[in-house]
Amino acid sequence: MCIFTNLYVSRWKITTTGYSIKPPFMKYIDINFQITEITDVSELSADEQKLVATANTMTEKAYAPYSQFSVGAAILLDNGEIIVGSNQENAAYPSGLCAERVAAFAAASQYPGAIMKVIAISAKSKHAKNDQPVSPCGACRQVLLEYEFKQKKPLKILLSSVSGKIYSINKVKDILPLSFTAEDLGIF
Repeated sequence: MCIFTNLYVSRWKITTTGYSIKPPFMKYIDINFQITEITDVSELSADEQKLVATANTMTEKAYAPYSQFSVGAAILLDNGEIIVGSNQENAAYPSGLCAERVAAFAAASQYPGAIMKVIAISAKSKHAKNDQPVSPCGACRQVLLEYEFKQKKPLKILLSSVSGKIYSINKVKDILPLSFTAEDLGIF
């Protein structure tokens, strides 16, 4: 089963009664991407199954005493190595780090020339029911996109939930459509 997400970009004038009608000189821009919903992990390759299981295990290694929202990540590199991460919180909230960035930074520092092929991300909460897969935060999307851009190859994302449902996304660019990259700086 595939789910399509649409982002509509437009301007609206706020009035006392709500939104006004879109002026004729503006247009809608549709940005679409495809998410594949997987309900049985056996539909994934053996490597991807292992990656999802590893991300699930990494939620147990998270240090999340404040949010009690544990996230695990596992990245498969083109050399076959799997690099892991879990979220690490801090009483000074901005000092913590998400699982995705822990894993990505570890992969880039330990294997600087390796291509990140697939990242699996799993989350669980002591306060919320996570039947649906949880996607990376904006900062993690930006960091993952940087590596995708740098390696000039897509980084596939597998988002898994405690219910067993998995979302497969072909590339990071799909979940950060109006992104900011080195091209915007005129560097590349």
